Amino acid sequence: MAQERAFVELGVLIYPGAQMAAVHGLTDLFAVADGIAAEHASAQLRRLRVSHWQTAGGELPSRVFASDAGPDLPLVALLIPPSIAGFNENVATPPLMDWLRAQHASGTVLGGVCVGSILLAESGLLDGRSATTHWTSAKTFAARYPKIKLDADKPMVDDGDLITTAGLMAWSELGLRLVDRLLGPSIATRTAQFLVIEHSDSASQCGSNFAPILGHGDGAILKVQHWLQRSGAVDVSLGAMAEQAGLEERTFLRRFRAATGLKPTEYCQHLRVGKAREMLEFTNGTIDHIAWTVGYQDPSAFRATFKKITGLAPSDYRARFGVSPQNAGRS
Repeated sequence: MAQERAFVELGVLIYPGAQMAAVHGLTDLFAVADGIAAEHASAQLRRLRVSHWQTAGGELPSRVFASDAGPDLPLVALLIPPSIAGFNENVATPPLMDWLRAQHASGTVLGGVCVGSILLAESGLLDGRSATTHWTSAKTFAARYPKIKLDADKPMVDDGDLITTAGLMAWSELGLRLVDRLLGPSIATRTAQFLVIEHSDSASQCGSNFAPILGHGDGAILKVQHWLQRSGAVDVSLGAMAEQAGLEERTFLRRFRAATGLKPTEYCQHLRVGKAREMLEFTNGTIDHIAWTVGYQDPSAFRATFKKITGLAPSDYRARFGVSPQNAGRS
């Protein structure tokens, strides 16, 4: 008898003014992906359950819908849709901000679309991190949140545990990014083809962007992961990571490998290469400068690591996926 696939739960936040087309669109997108995954009949592919979490009047969000029956599960991701009406300060209530911070602290990936990104900014979780937002609010965003590294020219900034997108319709690409993480790039691509929506091909052709395991339940290791995401894993040492975790080095090594499936050095390499991929796609900086920016003093070591992880040399990756005049027609 075939082994039953385990569920993972993705939440969608419904707040006053939330674009319900995005709420239902994400629900449908994950249902399509789940159906495509079912064709493979593999117990290793998890089932996607979508839940809606509604908040109004300063109340904590409550679960008002689930696509499949069953008990509440820890959210692997929470997506915050856009609002046609724009940002309303009254939505960013202290209870909602506390709830978002608690979800993040428990290992949930948070993704914001347009106004959803502003709500993440209001929570303080994006302080010291990179983010994007809709071009019409970029100037206001930069002034209101000076601690955030705003990359308004990027359609999406995937910082591992926090993902922000710029456009009102970017919820589809955000949903596909989560499908890519949970079910793999081939199912993400097939989902996009079924729905006839655009999907970036860099992840499917060169391996998914690094998706760290966050829902492992080891609070000390999760604290280090969040710290590494904030720092970009630049100028970090084993001793510094163990100190952040409050653990002896040997204990930290054992628990980090058990929780993430990677050695700390491998984990840091994936983080740095992920940052480099973004820079190669969206900036014109030299490869040596990018190597230095993401934490490699030796450009040749960077090139070797980049090719090992992506299968392409950095120059070939930029030629294929970089946003340049010759590639502008590809988008």
